[in-house]
Amino acid sequence: MTIDRVLPTEEAGDLLDLATEIADRELAPKAADYEARREFPRELVRTIGRAGLLGLPYPEEMGGGGQPYEVYLQVLEILASRWLVAAEAVSVHTLACYPVASAGSEQLRKLLPDMLGGELLGGYCLSEPQGGSDAAAMTTRARRDGDAYVIEGTKAWITHAHDADFFNVFARTGGPGARGISCLLVDASTPGIVPQAPERTMGLHASPISQIAFDGARVSADRLVGDEGTGFGIAMRALDSGRLGIAACAVGLAQAALDYAAGYAREREQFGTPIIDFQGLGFMLADMATQVSAARALTLSAARLRDHGRPYSVEAAKAKLFATDVAMKVTTDAVQVLGGYGYVADHPVERYMREAKVLQIVEGTNQIQRLVISRSLAKG
Repeated sequence: MTIDRVLPTEEAGDLLDLATEIADRELAPKAADYEARREFPRELVRTIGRAGLLGLPYPEEMGGGGQPYEVYLQVLEILASRWLVAAEAVSVHTLACYPVASAGSEQLRKLLPDMLGGELLGGYCLSEPQGGSDAAAMTTRARRDGDAYVIEGTKAWITHAHDADFFNVFARTGGPGARGISCLLVDASTPGIVPQAPERTMGLHASPISQIAFDGARVSADRLVGDEGTGFGIAMRALDSGRLGIAACAVGLAQAALDYAAGYAREREQFGTPIIDFQGLGFMLADMATQVSAARALTLSAARLRDHGRPYSVEAAKAKLFATDVAMKVTTDAVQVLGGYGYVADHPVERYMREAKVLQIVEGTNQIQRLVISRSLAKG
């Protein structure tokens, strides 16, 4: 389906055309094979980076594309509509670049061109096995030892755990609570960093996630991002932007499911009539289309607030909540439109449905998004 987009510049249209070309040529034809082999498409992500699509929302002087967030999110949506794994990789990597770009020292910022160009792939080590949604309760500790920090602890649900070149590691350098947390930029090759066996996930099979054990990993003190005790604030600001990335991924996935279901319904005949002409299915597809458009509009509205320097944290929570719930609903309905065929791997909608579920969980569960929104209402 052709989507009528209102873009801020002619250059933005060119970028979306480039993203579409890469997604159609490099991603869509290879998705099923990589998923079956459970292999992360590292070279494909590098191709996306070399095309200039990996650092789009970062300033040009840092090696980024200097694009508004609303443009970056629409690129992300296009990638997700062809293969969610690739779009999620871009979203996570963009999140992983945020600490250095926003709070890194001049020395650390020298790494940004390779980070934003895709030569260095990033991971984000915030969650812990017991921490869940209470990130401020983390127990991973970074102990100062001379001119270095020594990290001990375990992080969980780490995307790119086995493929990243660097990690943002959030660890406790001080007392309890959020004010005792700092951020360190750590090379993945550092001795004492031990990725564990990949989790057996429902979806995103080509993007394995794992726990990472930090067993006395020694990191130079000049790898501290920002000041000691500022790590939690860095993490939360990064997640505001990251939630918009996940919302855009959800919109792209839902659009793919809608397009496939509508195409199938136009071709599939029962009782001598295309099934899209039956009101029960036609109205279901109409609701799906409306929900996808609403999710896109809400996501881009929050992005435009961010682009104009306005507060957007609550709007990002709304976008992430609504768009990912829509993705779950639309992909489930797409399976229903295909009937029995929707339940088998010959058609991609069963994969879409499995993939949609994780989007309601990552970057803060949707229950946490509701908490963010309700607290803002309580404050008036």
